[in-house]
Amino acid sequence: MSARVPRSIQARMLIVSAIATALALALAGAAMAGLLGRFVVEGLDQRLDAELTLLASAIDADGHVDRARLTRVRGALDAGPEWRWRVAGPDGTLGSADFPPLDPPPAAGPVAPPGPRPREGAEAVHARELVIASSRGDVTLSAAAPRSVVRRPIEGALWPLLGALAAVAAVLTAALLVQLRVGLAPLRRLRDQVAAIRGGARERVEEDQPAELRPLAAELNALAADNAATLAVARGAAANLAHALKTPVAALALDLRDRPEPLAQVERIDRTIRHHLARARAAAIDRRAATAMRPATEGLVAAVSALHRDARITLDVPADLAVAVDPQDLDELLGNLLDNAARHAAARVGLSAAREGRWVTVEVSDDGPGVPAAERDRVARPGTRLDERGDGHGFGLAIASELVALYGGALALEEASGGGLAVRLTLPSA
Repeated sequence: MSARVPRSIQARMLIVSAIATALALALAGAAMAGLLGRFVVEGLDQRLDAELTLLASAIDADGHVDRARLTRVRGALDAGPEWRWRVAGPDGTLGSADFPPLDPPPAAGPVAPPGPRPREGAEAVHARELVIASSRGDVTLSAAAPRSVVRRPIEGALWPLLGALAAVAAVLTAALLVQLRVGLAPLRRLRDQVAAIRGGARERVEEDQPAELRPLAAELNALAADNAATLAVARGAAANLAHALKTPVAALALDLRDRPEPLAQVERIDRTIRHHLARARAAAIDRRAATAMRPATEGLVAAVSALHRDARITLDVPADLAVAVDPQDLDELLGNLLDNAARHAAARVGLSAAREGRWVTVEVSDDGPGVPAAERDRVARPGTRLDERGDGHGFGLAIASELVALYGGALALEEASGGGLAVRLTLPSA
């Protein structure tokens, strides 16, 4: 696309409409000026023809000039210093001493039309000429007026005409701007709806659009549905593979604890599997997700409380808080942390969340024995367990750490107030 062509549809329409409006107004102005000039010239010709009629009334059939009558009608002939008249016949020439020479008459057909003929002077005059035949020869009557008589009315009407055209142009421009704003409003709404889909605020655009945009809205909804289906399949495959592999690998690691060489190979296999699963899961992450914290955490608290009846779980999550994390990932993330906390707690587990700018801080704490500061980095590694009692393979914190990292957040282990372990998560706010 040429650099001179604007990329904005509105700008293109404005330019095309401005050019079309300017051409239309110019043509209208020229037509009106020509029409006005024509009326002025016709009125002037009528005035000059009237003067020629007065002059003709002083000529008899033999071409003699009745000077007495001519003297009586001269008052009507002297309209101003620049208005001139002339009678040229067999008896000589009478009239204005400074009558200018006229251009040769235009070529006529075989028979010249009767009546006065228009003539133009060498200087700025407009003249009419009448030839009267007499027994002694032709008598030529001429009447001339300055061309300023034509120019002044046109110039006097020109500025009001230009003002009227400018007013028309302003009204048309305002109407065009309103038309563009109203006409392009559905496109702006459609753009906002697509942005809302991308941001996770909605799943589809409205298909109740103008006829020109309805097929586009339908195609956008079909595209969004296809993307959601593809993402769901990819997420399901990654999750199924992760669940299918982590338990056998963890069991092998536990069985080979006393055999360093096979254990090293199992750990290598585990790292490779987790690396590729992380890549697959990262590709399937829904960046547009938005999950309300309160409903999700209430369901998890109810489920974990049913499994660990000895642990009392307290919940402190605002009702309007939401995170940019897929609901399934949030369930797996907080489910692992709550299950770990409930298994190690003496009596109390706490789950709280608060917004801090663009991020949401989530804390899962318990009043159990906690984790020594020197062991906190190691305990988040896959398969690491400090407490060998009970079920589990040591993957809860590792899975939580990986999930948080996929969403650009962070996981930190701290000492809870009053003892125990506090797992602090930083997740993006929706």
